[in-house]
Amino acid sequence: MKKIAIFPGSFDPFTIGHEAIVKRAIPIFDQIIISIGHNITKKSFFSEKKRKELIEKIFEQEKIVSVEIYEGLTVQFCKKRNAKYILRGLRTSADFEYERPIAQINKILAPDIETVYLLTSPEHSSISSSIVKEILKYQGDVSKFVPQIIKEELNNE
Repeated sequence: MKKIAIFPGSFDPFTIGHEAIVKRAIPIFDQIIISIGHNITKKSFFSEKKRKELIEKIFEQEKIVSVEIYEGLTVQFCKKRNAKYILRGLRTSADFEYERPIAQINKILAPDIETVYLLTSPEHSSISSSIVKEILKYQGDVSKFVPQIIKEELNNE
């Protein structure tokens, strides 16, 4: 049986921290689906379609990585894609406290799906999409926090 992982998030924008988590997960799983969730509570910087396009470019050389947009519960999406794993990155203990009850509820809803956490590398622990968006809002330089493809897209805007 293939080990398929869903890496869910809004990824707006996709950061070098997100990229690092996926790269570290590649040897662990047979397939990784970066899953852009529709989040009505967050104001988007890039459209979902643009995020998908940019993330696909970042991982175009990685055959086991794909990108999809989804709506609804992550565990429902996992079932549609035959994924038995939800991949999450943890930067801080606050991330863990946020993620823990979600994983526990997901386990009740779908007992056969495991949540797998990878600790963020220390150099990426302060990077979040929210902080990057805030810097962008005030025309700050985010070049140290996003992959090259995202930098190029921001320079074209």
